[in-house]
Amino acid sequence: MEELTVEVLRAWARTALAELGRARTEIDELNVYPVPDGDTGTNLYLTWEAACDALPQGELTFAEAVQAFGRGALLGARGNSGVITSQLVRACGLRLAENLPRHQADGVLADPRMSEPVAFADALKYAADAAYSAVAQPVEGTMLTVARAAATGAMTAANDGKTLADVCLAAVASARQALTKTTEQLDVLRRAGVVDAGGAGLVVILGAMESVLTGRVVRVDVPARVQPQGESAESQDGPAYEVMYLLDATDDKIGDFRQNLAGLGDSVVVVGGDGLWNVHVHTDDVGAAIEQGIDIGRPHRIRVTHFADHAHHHELIPGRAVIAVVAGDGLADLFAEAGAHIIRGGPGRRCSTGELLQAIEKSKAPEIVILPNDNDSIAVAEAAATAARQDGIRVAVIPTRAQVQGLAAIAVHDPERSFDDAVVQLSAAAGQTRHGAVTIAVKDAWTMAGMCRVGDALGVVDGDFALITEDLEAAAFGVVDRLLGGGGELLTIVTGSDVAPGLVDAVERHVRRNRKDVDVVVYDGGQDRYPLLIGVE
Repeated sequence: MEELTVEVLRAWARTALAELGRARTEIDELNVYPVPDGDTGTNLYLTWEAACDALPQGELTFAEAVQAFGRGALLGARGNSGVITSQLVRACGLRLAENLPRHQADGVLADPRMSEPVAFADALKYAADAAYSAVAQPVEGTMLTVARAAATGAMTAANDGKTLADVCLAAVASARQALTKTTEQLDVLRRAGVVDAGGAGLVVILGAMESVLTGRVVRVDVPARVQPQGESAESQDGPAYEVMYLLDATDDKIGDFRQNLAGLGDSVVVVGGDGLWNVHVHTDDVGAAIEQGIDIGRPHRIRVTHFADHAHHHELIPGRAVIAVVAGDGLADLFAEAGAHIIRGGPGRRCSTGELLQAIEKSKAPEIVILPNDNDSIAVAEAAATAARQDGIRVAVIPTRAQVQGLAAIAVHDPERSFDDAVVQLSAAAGQTRHGAVTIAVKDAWTMAGMCRVGDALGVVDGDFALITEDLEAAAFGVVDRLLGGGGELLTIVTGSDVAPGLVDAVERHVRRNRKDVDVVVYDGGQDRYPLLIGVE
């Protein structure tokens, strides 16, 4: 792919979010600088998710798309690494929009000043410079170093006349090399035997762009710890609080403001522009840090985190909430009747980490159980759980990969049990529930069961397409038979919004005829795309 378009931006955003979700835990484990609070991977994921959520659907110009994406990152940035990443994203996008203005209709370059490879490399350099400028006291051996190395590698390749994909490859290779060197550049990293966590996250993000531009799946493995060289980084002293807020202030006042904050603490990062800024500082004087913002503008969305709370959870008062991601109105009613707080999800609508965090906050419960109820939502739920734990909340994610597994789990939930016992009980109920579904193919595609055509009936077993048939009844019989082939006492059927009359009755007759020992229960789920969801316990 040799052109930067809105479609490329969307693909990069989705791919990077998935890769950050995959690598989130490993990046968290690397996090010892600037404080060892183990949340860099989670903060990067939440920042990137906010940027993705801000990217509108529909027809956009390239400039409109990058502006929306950058603003989403700015408003949703979390933690030191997230704020710096938001500056990198915003600056890179704005520079690309300047270098490559496009007509909305045909995507043709309106200004031939720069080729795509040179424009991309120049944008990386501009973004790295902007990130350095946003930090009051830049430190080498951090994601800043990795960002500058990526830009340098890209510029060298662009100046040699390389293609856009080759320029991206050079940027990723340089970033990876710089990341490995961070362990020796920063003493706290050397003592812990790790690379910089923020830099690792940036390499993952750049690797996602490599995947999109080359068409190859690029998996960036986060470097593991090596042998520590000295005392543990956990023993380092530093400010007790992280203070973050958005600030409405004129651009000309930010330079002095940034330096004033540096006098109150460390890890000062102030990013943004055009009157809106995201402010981050580690300090012992929370009030003074906020007052600095009041002196020049309007601070809002203020967030204060006590670092000690990251390492030691508070003693919690009794109380537990179950949060379930549901795919239809009927399913929402079922989970709500069982006492769950509801988040809407399902095919075509992925729930966000922000929605889960809002539900956690709204519940005001010190103990939270999350039922993601589909495979794609598990990583989102894990990210929300990690973020909530930073506030002293006890959170467990039950890895339910289907709505019927969630129903099985919540059916056995006893709020009087201890948290640990409840988690074991719910996990066991979900794990003992095999799941399937039937649907109609909406396009020609290769599946695990072979080639399907538009209109074919598809049977899904444990998340994989297992059957291709001519009608839904045959697909449903096949799914039921496969699920019951491993044994089972209870068959649960959840009907969708477009289920055909008579389909459920046919499935019930099939079960009674072949497995008289199996009980059948039917619920109206109201989910889209899947006329039947099927579970066997």
